[in-house]
Amino acid sequence: MLKIANGEIYDPLNGVAGETRDIWVENGKVVPAPLSPGRPVEVIDAAGMLVMPGGVDIHSHIAGSKVNAGRVMRPEVHRREEGKCLFTARETGYLYTRMGYTTVMEAAVAPLKARHTHEELNYIPWLDKGCYTLMGNNHLVLDCVRRKDRRALQNLVAWLLSASRGMAVKVVNAGGVENWKQGGNVRGLADPVAGWGVTPEEIIAMLVEANETLALPHGVHLHCHNLGLPGNYRTVLETLRAVQGGRVHLTHLQFYSYGGEGKKDFCSRAGEVAAAVNEQPRVTVDVGQVIFGDVTTMTADAPAQYGLYRLTGNRWINADVEMESGAGIVPLAFRPQSPVNAVQWAAGLELFLLITDPWRVFLTTDHPNAGPFTMYPRVIKLLMDRGYREEVMRSLHPEACGRTALAEIRREYTLAEIAVITRAGPARALGLRHKGHLGVGADADIAIYRQGDDWEQVFSRAAYVFKSGELVVRDGEVVREPRGKTFRAAAPWEPGSEKEFRDRYERWGTISFDNYGVEDAYLPREEVIR
Repeated sequence: MLKIANGEIYDPLNGVAGETRDIWVENGKVVPAPLSPGRPVEVIDAAGMLVMPGGVDIHSHIAGSKVNAGRVMRPEVHRREEGKCLFTARETGYLYTRMGYTTVMEAAVAPLKARHTHEELNYIPWLDKGCYTLMGNNHLVLDCVRRKDRRALQNLVAWLLSASRGMAVKVVNAGGVENWKQGGNVRGLADPVAGWGVTPEEIIAMLVEANETLALPHGVHLHCHNLGLPGNYRTVLETLRAVQGGRVHLTHLQFYSYGGEGKKDFCSRAGEVAAAVNEQPRVTVDVGQVIFGDVTTMTADAPAQYGLYRLTGNRWINADVEMESGAGIVPLAFRPQSPVNAVQWAAGLELFLLITDPWRVFLTTDHPNAGPFTMYPRVIKLLMDRGYREEVMRSLHPEACGRTALAEIRREYTLAEIAVITRAGPARALGLRHKGHLGVGADADIAIYRQGDDWEQVFSRAAYVFKSGELVVRDGEVVREPRGKTFRAAAPWEPGSEKEFRDRYERWGTISFDNYGVEDAYLPREEVIR
């Protein structure tokens, strides 16, 4: 039995903010304080320290084919001591855990690539994890939408999640990636998807409806259209109107919060986007905060990556997956003296500070797209310390300050709010009832931080990290190296419906339908979330 004594507890799901309490742990779970301990008790004295649940990252790119393509494309980043933006599997686990994170979600996996992704996820030590299954350009999905067959789509969504062992439905540029394979894209929700007679709005609406009917733990994880383009805030507003009342998660929202028509008038419209999010209580978002420095952009939005390649002239990789998705990789640098990059940096912080409910906005950098996850402590400092924000703003290109309202915002996050956006909120949005809190029955994933004057330093390196009640990191040094669990969602589908999917796939695909299914051996520590 373990006792974490005298800590300053931040456990928002249980309404605890800054109270001095003891946490008791046994068999990997948080348990009630025993009336009289009947067995030896190990005591960690956390007096003067901050005690929080293990961090939960709702959106990151840490495993799978595009991550490995990025590693191959950029061998130079592996030689760096500073500014590294791609990590090996073991480094990923260690660097997250050192910051006090214990659960991370891989944000986009094509079903045909899921076997490889799970093999790599299983290799990442320390962390519990899961992955989101791409469906917004899947031919079987488009066929159900074309036929307006809601029942078939529900069966298909449930089956795809099972076959890929996915945690949630992921939609990336719905219909646009399918058009990309024929040389095009979509710019609005009403644009036609070539050869299918459907629109992006219909794809999104029917997948949101299927997600609700199946009562899946997480809302549809939605990557909107017009990624990174000037004026794309209108796309987000249009999308929010289209999903009115639906349970959706808008990902890396900073990349959709721009006004203007081009480089010369590029500006932040994060205020309008935040106001729209505030009006829809069933919408959650993550920010995708820009970090100045070198990054590696990678996304299943292949046409967006082609546009970025055209804009920068940097190296570029594109890879399509038949009947499903595409992906692109482009190296990039965000610079404070670039007016566009400075506005992007500011827009993300505006979203954090203007979305009023911290339970619906979560800390991400869309790793490695807007910056490495290792920079989360710096973002925390920016949110908690207005003086530091103003100091960074003074270093930006002078044109940027007139294109953002960030300087006018006085809000500073509290420690309780930081615990929400990094732990309790993402866990709740994912339906992980045993994560993100320290109540009785919770997984004993616990991070303990030493107090200090610099919040970036405080959250960069936990004093103690416990994974399932086991001490794994002490002052940044590895103590044990356990393997975590893999989460997946589960919902029933009608017997016999799989034959319909098989018939269509065998007619259109070049790979055997049986290659879809991920075998049990790839998830030796699986946990099903229903």
